[in-house]
Amino acid sequence: MNTRNASLPRRGFLLGLTAVGATLGLAGCGFELRKAPVFAFKTLSVEGNSALINRLRRDLRATGTVTLVPKEDAKTADAVLEILGEDRDRFVISTNSAGQLRELQLRLRVRFNLHTPGGKELLAASEVSQTRDLSFNETNALAKEGEADLLFRDMQADIAQQLMRRLAAVKSL
Repeated sequence: MNTRNASLPRRGFLLGLTAVGATLGLAGCGFELRKAPVFAFKTLSVEGNSALINRLRRDLRATGTVTLVPKEDAKTADAVLEILGEDRDRFVISTNSAGQLRELQLRLRVRFNLHTPGGKELLAASEVSQTRDLSFNETNALAKEGEADLLFRDMQADIAQQLMRRLAAVKSL
């Protein structure tokens, strides 16, 4: 009975030592939650009006470090983000032996550039794209159309985040 009571403090000590070791290991590995991006500009004008652009504006407002300027006041902004094009494409990937559609590829491409109101180019015209594959069944065509819309929205969210990271990569005006 005496040896059993003596092993309890030792077991507690070993468990505590293991917990401290695990905590130090995680702290030392460099893991850190993603922080809000830091931008080189304080005011930004985003031209256009689409679901993607509205999502991007919402994400920029959420950072709290950038003030969005309306298009009419773009001359007063530190930078102007111009969306040059936004293309939604659907490609047939496969068909069955009867020639009926079996699989589609959805693609969303966005072309953009970033410049100052004076014309200095901060980010040259670039393109960001996302693709998703979608199986297709003609008996569920309506449901598949809804699924395609959801996939396009998901791609818009991903592209908005990519644009935020590219804007944060600009270090000086």
